Amino acid sequence: METDPTGDEGTITWREVLAETEHRVMVAGLPAQEAHWIVEEASGSGPGGSLDGPVTVRGRAHHDAMVGRRLAGEPLQYVLGRWAFRGLDLMVDPRVLIPRPETEVVAGLALTEVDRVAAGRTDSPVQVADLGTGSGAIGLSIAVERTGTRVWCTDVSTDALAVARANCAGLGRPARRVTLAEGSWFEALPTELKFSLDVVVATPPYVDRAGDLPVEVVAWEPAEALFAERDGRADLEALVDGAPTWLAPGGALVLEMSPDQVGDLADRARGVGFDEAEIHLDLAGRDRAMVARLAR
Repeated sequence: METDPTGDEGTITWREVLAETEHRVMVAGLPAQEAHWIVEEASGSGPGGSLDGPVTVRGRAHHDAMVGRRLAGEPLQYVLGRWAFRGLDLMVDPRVLIPRPETEVVAGLALTEVDRVAAGRTDSPVQVADLGTGSGAIGLSIAVERTGTRVWCTDVSTDALAVARANCAGLGRPARRVTLAEGSWFEALPTELKFSLDVVVATPPYVDRAGDLPVEVVAWEPAEALFAERDGRADLEALVDGAPTWLAPGGALVLEMSPDQVGDLADRARGVGFDEAEIHLDLAGRDRAMVARLAR
């Protein structure tokens, strides 16, 4: 049996460690809630679990390592190794972007488009492509939340696909309706999918390389998933221009982007053949996403 770090079995509880950890993170200017997440992870208690049990040597070492990483500036999500996204508990690490609330909004928009297409269909699955899937957050959420879908999750990064594959493996039955493929945007898809996809969704790199991002983001998250050429618009434009060749009549393209890009990209979508292009707000009330639809 493992003992606590003092050598006296059972003399330190996780609740005492929590109080110490709260003090440390608050002194560093971080929210006290982060201490709860770290202690829950180290103790294995889970959210709302009892913290009255004794601290083991192994558990304390894991705790101290996580606290050290967090105080050194590493994002909490990477420290914990996982993060909640809608109903999923996703594995995340520096190979992929951290799932954010803005992206949950984008996933919700894609699900709305899936429902729109499904409303007029009874005999075939709704075909969805999550391009640049990263951790798999959007595509896997769609597969889990809508059983009548067939989902392609693609990424140009082999490392990112490894994370998505691990997350997909934890889905159970919905994983049977998911295919992972490596490649840049539409190049990752088989040509027989042209003119047959119902929903294409992506959160591509859209930050200007001269843009100003928090140090925590720039230092830890993968640059290739953040920055794009031409003022951050290169990948967005490629997706808008390429989508009509891959979408079925009535299909939709759902994209996350910066507030200052939405208007121009909506105009571009109309110019390449989309019948309509709607602008949607994020949780902070900023223009954040575009939903462009082809005519039926």
